[in-house]
Amino acid sequence: MASNTELIGAIESFDLDRGLGVVIDEAGTRYPLHCTQIADGSRSIAVGARVTFEILAKLGRHEATNVRPR
Repeated sequence: MASNTELIGAIESFDLDRGLGVVIDEAGTRYPLHCTQIADGSRSIAVGARVTFEILAKLGRHEATNVRPR
């Protein structure tokens, strides 16, 4: 289930071939990102892009979801 809190951060890394990346929030916390969680459906996002996102508790960890470029 996604949290209702929207966070601001940036894409720290993104591997287009694997569809996996990392979002880092303003406090320095890193969250894994899967390409299916990019809100516009594009399945790719530029490293360094400023984003807003929510947190999804999944498989015992927290991941970025509803990731949207700012």
